[in-house]
Parts: sequence; structure tokens; C-alpha cells
Amino acid sequence: MRENKISLSSRIFYYMMVFIVVESIMIGGITLYQFNKQNSEYHEGRLERKESNLLVDIKYEIKKNEINSLAFLSNEIILEMSDIHKIEFELYSLDGILLKSSTALTGIRGKTILDSTVVNYFNSKKSSRYVESDENTDYFKSSYNLVSNFKNQPLGIIYIPYFADDSSVKIELNSFLIRLGFVHGNMILIAFIIAYFISNFVTKSLDSIGETIKKTNLQNQNIKIDIKNTPTEVVSLIESYNTMIDKLKNSAIKLAKSERETAWREMAKQVAHEIKNPLTPMRLTIQTFERGYSKGQEFSKQRVKEFSDSLIQQIDTMSSIATAFSDFAEMPEPKKEKLNVVEVVELALDIFNRDQIEFETSSNTIEASFDRTQLIRIITNLLKNAFQAIPENRTPEISVKISQGASEVKISISDNGYGISKSDTKKIFEPSFTTKSSGMGLGLSMIKSIITAYNGTIKFSSKSNVGTTFKITFPKK
Repeated sequence: MRENKISLSSRIFYYMMVFIVVESIMIGGITLYQFNKQNSEYHEGRLERKESNLLVDIKYEIKKNEINSLAFLSNEIILEMSDIHKIEFELYSLDGILLKSSTALTGIRGKTILDSTVVNYFNSKKSSRYVESDENTDYFKSSYNLVSNFKNQPLGIIYIPYFADDSSVKIELNSFLIRLGFVHGNMILIAFIIAYFISNFVTKSLDSIGETIKKTNLQNQNIKIDIKNTPTEVVSLIESYNTMIDKLKNSAIKLAKSERETAWREMAKQVAHEIKNPLTPMRLTIQTFERGYSKGQEFSKQRVKEFSDSLIQQIDTMSSIATAFSDFAEMPEPKKEKLNVVEVVELALDIFNRDQIEFETSSNTIEASFDRTQLIRIITNLLKNAFQAIPENRTPEISVKISQGASEVKISISDNGYGISKSDTKKIFEPSFTTKSSGMGLGLSMIKSIITAYNGTIKFSSKSNVGTTFKITFPKK
């Protein structure tokens, strides 16, 4: 499985910040879109209202003056209507010839002839407005419409140029966007702080679990994780871990009991041989039954019972073999007795050549609760391994040191042997592992099991062709 180097808290923080930023951008975009839409609708509605009101005024002026042509409208009336409606306009005949213009009267000449497109549009008897937008800007529109009298007789075409003045609206929009940006800037800052604490809160329990799991070891006194102030989603994980700790504790106790004696391998071979013995008749019995059944042979109840009894007998044989092997593999329960560690270690040293062993202790009396026999077994096994690790052409130099702390005893045994290779460091305490040509490889495994049973630890350091040092630590009580 590929490892993701980005931590969960960083990802939660990152996703929350991205969400806030994207949300701010979307709100800004929607605001601009809504403004442009409302502004466009406002100007279109405003142009339509002004045009509608202007057409009504022209109708009334035509009726009032009893005229049938737009050319008869006076210039004063044209200017008056332009001032009243605050809009410039031009009046054309149905053929597109300019008749009247409010812009011409103020000194600005407009078109004298309409585009054929507009004229053709209205000559096709279309009465709806015709609006053109400038391709170069959104601020200018040209609106055309028919001018009729109250009898709905078309008299001409009106042209209204419309300039959309958005300066004040833009100022208001900019002011609004500044306020919106200030609010969202503060929101992002607040979200930054909240995301930081939320991500830490969410992952705090996971970090605690991770740190605790790193320290979890079959040989250590493992501590359960407290569920207090833990998110609901993580509670099940913690409960599973705590359950595993209980099982691990039971497994450690069982492992401490399962230290095997020197004949473990031969015993295992013997058990395998003994189990194979009942398997052969069981196989023959089943094959006989199968052949008879396939040939259509009918079996009486007595015959079936004989088959069953034979199989049960062989199964009972294997069960008894397994039980005997299990009983054989169990080690005696550790017995704690108050003893002088220095005295017991010296007793173990007497088995070997003391001239080759340098013994050092911080005190002549270091008391602890330990099984005397098992402590002697630990020391003798480590010393035996130390002597065996030294080449024949090298003078043995063994160092045994004992010291004590406030609540623990420390023992170190060093040699000047071959050392332990890096490839073997992880397997050194495994049952049946050995680098020697003889032996079962159970010594160090047994030592570790004994020390673990007393809540102690065993560690080692080694340099190739220089030597190895084993360090044992166990509580005084």
C-alpha cells in the first residue's frame, strides 16, 4: 500500500480552507452576475418605459394639433418632450427619411436616413420594437418603434439612442464588493483558526492511538487508551484496541508459559509421527466406505457404527497426543522470592572459569523479588552463549556488571566475540533460531519469556567482530 505522506489533520485543514475559498469565489461571481443581470434588466425596462411614455405623448400632440404627419410637429414640441422625458429621439418617415430630431435642434446631427434593415423590418408589418446593441460596448442601445395615432395608423418611425450610465451603480458595486471582501476575509481568517482546531481535535485521538500502538509490545506492560473526550467515530477503534490489549496480555502470559526444554524439536517430530499413525487407518476407513457407497453397496447400521467407532477411536488417539504435547510444553509458573541478586549471579559464575570473567557490582547487596532457579538459568545461558561466540584463537573477555536504580535492577553481560549480524538482529529472540551448528536455538527465547513474565526487558547491542552486550532490566518488586 502506497503511503500518503500528507497527514490527516493537514488534509482536513486543507479541504476546509479550499471549501471556504471556493465558496467565497462563488459568492463573488454570483454577486457580479446578479448585478449585471439586474442592471441590464433595469436599463431595458427604463428604455421601454421612456419609449412607451414618449409615444403616448406624441399621439396626444398629433391629436391635439389635428395633424396626419410627424413633419408638422413643431420644434418646440420636440424639445419639450425631450426635456420632459430626459431622452433624445428622432422621428423618421415610414421610408426612413429623417423628419424631426431633438439632437439636431441642439446642434448634434443624427442619421438622415435609416438603415434599410430597420425600414424593411417595419414595412413587413411588424409592430414590435426593434432594438440594436452596440457590438463594442454594453452601454449603448438603439431602439426603434412605430409611431401611430389613436386610430393605430402608422405615421413614422421613432429612433431613441440610449446611453446606460452605470457610474453611480459601479461605485455602489465596488463599495459592496469591498465590504463583501472584508467580511469573507475575516471569515477565511476565522475558518483558518477553526479548521486548525477542528483538524487537531479530530486527529488528536488518532495520534494518541498511533503513539500508543507504537509502544505496544508483547513483552511490555501495555496501557489501555482512555475513551474520555474521544469522538464517537474513534470510540469503536479504541475499544477494539483495548480488547486487543486484553488478548495480547493473555497471549503474553501464555507465551511466558510456553518456553520449551532442549528436546522441543525432537518432541515436535515425535508428535508429528504419532499423529500420522492414526491418520492412515482413518484414511483407509473413509476410502473403504466411499468405494462401497459408490458401488451402490448398502451398509447396515452395525457396519456404519463400526466405521464411526473406528474414526472416533483414531480421533481420540490424536486428541490425547495433542493434550500430552500441550502439557509438556507448559513451563512452571514464575515464583517470586526475595533474594540477593549479587549472591545468585556469583553462584552462576562459579560454573565457569572465573579468570576469564570480570565481575563488577555497584553494591554487595541488591535485593529483588525473582525466582532463584530462573535467574541462574538466565545468567548461565547468556554466559554460555558469550563463550561460544568467541573465536577459538581469541582469549575470552567476559564482563558481568550489576547495578540498581530506585525501583529496578540492571544486569549487563558483554563478550568479545563475533557479534550479531544486522540480518539476525530481528530474529535473535525467535524460538528455534540459532547461528550455531548445534543446539535448538531456544536459549534466548526462553530468557526473554522469563524476563517478560517478571515485567522486565532484555536488549542488546553488537558490533561485528568486536563483541555483544546484553542488558537485562527487571523491577525489584
